[in-house]
Amino acid sequence: MLAIAADVAVILVAALHLWFLVLEMFLWDKPLGRRTFGMSPEKAAATKPLAMNQGLYNGFLAAGLLWGIFAGDDVKIFFLACVIAPGCSAR
Repeated sequence: MLAIAADVAVILVAALHLWFLVLEMFLWDKPLGRRTFGMSPEKAAATKPLAMNQGLYNGFLAAGLLWGIFAGDDVKIFFLACVIAPGCSAR
């Protein structure tokens, strides 16, 4: 039962990262993206290449987490560490 709960949590984290991918790669300069990140149209246009790079990174994290559901705990732990590490260094 605990393993199922852990897998559900990993799937939730993957789903969040897929949503981040959509926001950063496709909606960054659209009204929802600008409102979400509090940006003017000019700033959104100027930073769009950076956002697309971030979105791709989030997509790889989501893919790795979903792969981990089938590949095993070591893969899940690695990709969860990849999710946590940038958050710990962003002070």
